[in-house]
Amino acid sequence: MTVGVELVAAERCPVCGGERFRTAFEEPPYRVLRCLDCGTGVVSPRAADLESIYTAGSYWVSASPRTLGYGDYRAAEPLYVKTFARRLSFALRDGPRTGRALDVGCAAGFCMQALHELGFEAWGVEVSETIASHAIERLGFDTVHIGTLEHAPFAEQSFDLITMWDVVEHVADPGALLSRAKELLKDDGLLVLETQNIDSTFARVLGRRWHHYKHAEHIYHFTPASLRRLLQSAGFSVKKMTPRYGGKYVSLDFIAERAGRVHPPLSVALAPLRKLESVSLYVNVMDELVATATPKG
Repeated sequence: MTVGVELVAAERCPVCGGERFRTAFEEPPYRVLRCLDCGTGVVSPRAADLESIYTAGSYWVSASPRTLGYGDYRAAEPLYVKTFARRLSFALRDGPRTGRALDVGCAAGFCMQALHELGFEAWGVEVSETIASHAIERLGFDTVHIGTLEHAPFAEQSFDLITMWDVVEHVADPGALLSRAKELLKDDGLLVLETQNIDSTFARVLGRRWHHYKHAEHIYHFTPASLRRLLQSAGFSVKKMTPRYGGKYVSLDFIAERAGRVHPPLSVALAPLRKLESVSLYVNVMDELVATATPKG
């Protein structure tokens, strides 16, 4: 839990609006709930001001990335660009090959860089000016809006492609976010979305040790069915949904750090790997979903 953050109780499921939950487990002050109507995971309580978590510089260079934020997000630039290029190679098989692309939650601009290299005109939205400065000053993108998608000055139906990587689980109203994305997409445009799957085998086996249980920031956890329902409610037709491209390129240092969530002594045993941080591997434990969708009608 972040110090000094006001917490509020979750009252409704963001997918179906249900108010009936069962408690999966507790890690005070948090409880991980499951909606009895659609299965969505809901964390309660949550921060009243979620944006304050992501605008803090300590989120992007975190002293405890196992529980909040990233060890050093900027330092992993080559791995992120490579990861996004791999994911886009799948997502764009049936989508646009060029045009205007918007990355929502663009952070340091690494997906924008991958989109640029594919020939797209890359735009971004990011609430944290701290991390977006990397995209603007280091990568040269002057097309980043600092703020939320709701208040971004974009015209309706002005984008051929909109991407959201690890976003919907962070926002208080993911349905409203997706509805706004639909307004900004052209009729023949494509939405690409990625988030974690709470019903994956890996999540079930690890239980509360699952590395995506970072309660202050991951306030929702979707299932394939509830994610499909969320997209359809926002006006999208789902084209594909798969865990096959939800993996990422990671350093051996990252593997050693995340192992501590599963088994702390294992993290100690793997500590020598931190000296090989320049070595990377593609890892996919099949616990994340990549979905593509198009606007209905």
